[in-house]
Amino acid sequence: MNIVLMGLPGAGKGTQADKIIEKYDIPHISTGDMFRAAMKNGTELGLEAKSYIDKGALVPDEVTIGIVRERLAEPDCNQGFLLDGFPRTIEQAEALDQILADLGRKVEDVINIKVDQDELVKRLTGRRICKVCGSSYHLVFNPPKVEGVCDKDGGELYQRADDNLETVSNRLEVNIKQSQPLLDFYNKKQILTDIDGQKDINDVFADVDALLKSSRN
Repeated sequence: MNIVLMGLPGAGKGTQADKIIEKYDIPHISTGDMFRAAMKNGTELGLEAKSYIDKGALVPDEVTIGIVRERLAEPDCNQGFLLDGFPRTIEQAEALDQILADLGRKVEDVINIKVDQDELVKRLTGRRICKVCGSSYHLVFNPPKVEGVCDKDGGELYQRADDNLETVSNRLEVNIKQSQPLLDFYNKKQILTDIDGQKDINDVFADVDALLKSSRN
């Protein structure tokens, strides 16, 4: 069960990832987790990645791909994995194919949690944070009992700068442009499935679960 999980910011990808790994008992592998583990373990590639991260620079593809290669070769991935945040480019996708081919495996399912852009904007701009305790609310999905006031301590709620309409819209546009070539790449391989992410969280997972069960048969 070798899965790549895709979806724009706000699509609920993290929630579905948690449900997939809980049910199918496979490791959830995100780029950030891989970097942190490689740096903590002091591997050669981990130290190289750290040198870029410490400078605030992007980690080059060859380093990222090398860390992915190391991670996917670990024993806990023998029964499958859920990749999240990698690949991000066609070059990375082709490198992933080669890594898995070397291991006698392949990507079996690419799941794209799909949500309309207007809905994503609503989800991403609705977040509010308490200035006192840092508790998170959402104007639509988890509103405070009193508008603008934290339920826990009465602190003032505020909107983070990166949650405002302009920033969110720009971020989505960038992500759409970046992800479309990758979606096309996997669609041509006939392993891409769009899942409607606008349903209830449990209904979304029911669709994901049905897909994964049918892929196993």
